[in-house]
Amino acid sequence: MLENYLDIITNMENYVDGIIVTDINADIVYMRHYTRDLTPLSERDAVGCNLFEIYPDMDPEKSTIMQALGNGKITLNHRETLTTADGKSFEIVDDTFPIKENGSIIGAVCITHSPSRKQAMTSLNIISKSQQQPKNLFAVSNIIGRSHSIQLLRSQINRVAETSSSLLIYGETGTGKEMVAQSVHTSSSRKNKPFITQNCAAIPANLLESIFFGTVKGSYTGAENRAGIFESAAGGTVFLDEINSMDIGLQAKLLRVLEEKKIKRIGSTDTIDVDVRIIAALNQPPLECIKSGILRADLFYRLGSVTLSIPPLRERPEDIELLTRYFSDKYNASMQKNIIGVSKDVMTVFHNYPWPGNVRELQNVIEGAFNLCDSTVIGIGDLPSYMFTDMELERLVAENQADGDDIQWLGSLSKNMEAYEKSLIISAIKSHKTLSAAARYLGISRQNLNQKINKYHIPVVKNGLFLKEK
Repeated sequence: MLENYLDIITNMENYVDGIIVTDINADIVYMRHYTRDLTPLSERDAVGCNLFEIYPDMDPEKSTIMQALGNGKITLNHRETLTTADGKSFEIVDDTFPIKENGSIIGAVCITHSPSRKQAMTSLNIISKSQQQPKNLFAVSNIIGRSHSIQLLRSQINRVAETSSSLLIYGETGTGKEMVAQSVHTSSSRKNKPFITQNCAAIPANLLESIFFGTVKGSYTGAENRAGIFESAAGGTVFLDEINSMDIGLQAKLLRVLEEKKIKRIGSTDTIDVDVRIIAALNQPPLECIKSGILRADLFYRLGSVTLSIPPLRERPEDIELLTRYFSDKYNASMQKNIIGVSKDVMTVFHNYPWPGNVRELQNVIEGAFNLCDSTVIGIGDLPSYMFTDMELERLVAENQADGDDIQWLGSLSKNMEAYEKSLIISAIKSHKTLSAAARYLGISRQNLNQKINKYHIPVVKNGLFLKEK
């Protein structure tokens, strides 16, 4: 789906003045401007509209977006004047690329520049995140976990860091592949040299090739003399993420770099020696990638002589509590809160949830809970509802029944969530002498508890003693 590529597209934001993404029907699904007065269009008004609704005078045959959607044409440094529906005209320079999935065009991205900027007159050079050396790279000590698999991974990182052999990292989405790659770099003799990351997904092959190898002036319209990432990372490390998304032909050129340690800029016949360590990552099992034809076997065997596998979070449940504390400390500091942890029920959910998004998902869940929590303890109600299957919620309800007040399965996740919350509140009020004590036990404020008592029509008497509902 097109939205799967938006994270990659937004990595371009530091290099351009604006971005427009359309689907296959030329409907605008994403639009951002980073330079004032680039265009009179409002982002809010444009998203959801068709391209020809906002530019009614545009010629479909000359539109670079329509050319990308129609035949996959890539257009670089195209200067044009656009006129909005209310008659306002402005000039831009744009680079337009088709977005493909499984060989089919599913949309287009148009990257716009202000003509007043000098860099707008040169070819686009997108390197995901930055060509500059990040200031705070991860080290082995940043890999959190006490499980045997994580201890083994830390030990392996220290061993492979001693060499300059190419390295392949396999891990599911969200397991921390770039963290591992950075840890290898910072533990090696290359640690004071550049570390450059490039995500290979959803970037057209010819653009990615220019990012890899650089260009010489005149190699194509608008091209300038520019080093690629293999030159820019001299003496350091290049991390290529999601190489299984890389064009198969470009994989062959990467293999040649690995074997010869030489590159040629696009448009040049001169070879350049490069001294870099290449670390590549896959988010799918390597043999499955080879079998499906999205990864060259010879590239895998060349990279895979040294392979690190990162275990998914569901296979190391003993690390969940440690990671929860780590992220809680992080968000307490950044949000200036004083949340002491999560409730017992939340930790039960954490241990039973499969974590398809792995550590990154756990981090996001805790960050979201910090935004919602109005107490000192994160409770069930602070978690996203998608974490609860009907079966899981039914089990939680059964485990927390309130002294014979059976809660029947109501056939709806939202209804049972409310029923479950009500049962916890009733149980807390029964077992505590005051409402304040019950609120502290539940990890919510007294005011919040009163609101919930009113919401669920729970009758109480003075001093918080529970009165059975009639």
